[in-house]
Amino acid sequence: MSTEQYDAVVVGCGIAGLAAGIRLAERDQSVIVLEKSPEAHRGGHTRFTESFRIPTADIDLDVEFNVEDYTAADFYSDLMKTTNYRADNELARTVTEEAADTFEWLTEMGLDWEYQAPHPGYTAGRVWLDGETMIDDLVEHYESLGGEVRYDAMVQDVIRADDGSVSGVSGFVDGRRVRFEADAVVLAAGDYGSSKEKRTRYFGPGYGNMKVRGSRYNTGEVIDSAMDAGAKSDGEWGDAHMAIIDAGSPDVEGGITRIDGYQYGLILNHDGERFVDEGEDSRAHTYAKFGRRIFEQPYHEAFIVVDSKVVDDVAHMGPSRAITADSIEALVRRLDIENPERAVETVEAYNDACADDAASTYDPDALDGNAATGVEPPKSNWALPLDEPPFTGYPVTGGMTFAFGGVAITPDGEVLDTTDSVIPGLFAAGNVTGGLFYDNYPGGSGLTNAAVYGRVSADTAAEYVSEAPPQSADD
Repeated sequence: MSTEQYDAVVVGCGIAGLAAGIRLAERDQSVIVLEKSPEAHRGGHTRFTESFRIPTADIDLDVEFNVEDYTAADFYSDLMKTTNYRADNELARTVTEEAADTFEWLTEMGLDWEYQAPHPGYTAGRVWLDGETMIDDLVEHYESLGGEVRYDAMVQDVIRADDGSVSGVSGFVDGRRVRFEADAVVLAAGDYGSSKEKRTRYFGPGYGNMKVRGSRYNTGEVIDSAMDAGAKSDGEWGDAHMAIIDAGSPDVEGGITRIDGYQYGLILNHDGERFVDEGEDSRAHTYAKFGRRIFEQPYHEAFIVVDSKVVDDVAHMGPSRAITADSIEALVRRLDIENPERAVETVEAYNDACADDAASTYDPDALDGNAATGVEPPKSNWALPLDEPPFTGYPVTGGMTFAFGGVAITPDGEVLDTTDSVIPGLFAAGNVTGGLFYDNYPGGSGLTNAAVYGRVSADTAAEYVSEAPPQSADD
């Protein structure tokens, strides 16, 4: 087995790993990023992302999206409310309070952002970008600082010395065993949601068949290796960000195939029944949990149905074509809903429950209070009757974005062991960690979490390396 030595090793080449690598290089550490995928597929799930949630009111840059109505405190409140106040309070505060500085730090590297104006019930500031381009830009910047990337590098073991400190990692690079010795290791290799075995183990039977929106390489071995080395697990291992996506999406690496605007219509299953309150909240606060509810329906499939009044408010980003008809009965038959008669009855009952003046107060850009309360489940907002042809339907399923379980960390990015003691020299960032997301997910915050903790963990690691005594050959 060959051996290489660095001040720090970073595992993973998504935004968490690259933020960590860049920060370590800025602090004059010799650093290598180990990426499991070939170079052409680098970037993990970040490669397939598009949005970054930021407290726009706290940004001190002259940019067109520097709006004044969304602060770090608002971000924190959204994060806590969306996770039913189960998110670790200190982790949540670190992410929300460090988001603006981290965004400015990334912007100074030349990243190209676009601002997305707030949409229905969603006052957060979000910026949009192309994930693949962002990875390319960050790698270029990292390498310009002297950092190194090694591709086709599958890490299998976190190595601890006799004194309990982490002394490196080992694994296979291009099929050959290599040991990377370092004073600090930052784990940033993503979640386990791309593993069929782990999806079945943690989410239940049938989840092995769920479509994966992001990288095929996020299969959780690095999390396993950390726990084998004594790391504590944290977070909701049986839950994940599962978005509403086009039923015709690819099985893996489909990227952005969402269907937004479902909240303005109805969602029916093959039994012809509704099973969620489509207007419960804004899309950004429901799409990541409704995807799971849809996947749990018969055949892991459901159908968004709208009429001509709201069809222009639907954003269909999937590969399949929308299906249209001049009547609800014809539409549900073209959608191949198994119980079309019940589907027609469901739509008629919903229409009867809508307020007579709903159309006059309909507002797609706010939680408009238009409710249909005489049906089960009720619809809390945007309850317009489906009564103006043509009618349009979209077959949808739930798509795996990332899982919520991972290793436990401190607010400084240090990995904890099962006695809640810090493992010296081991740090983690991004989806490899747990404790932040539970039950649901506030849109755009995953990328922010990864970038913030990539930077935070690197700062902590650099301080640790500067204070660490030289390792002996016997270690």
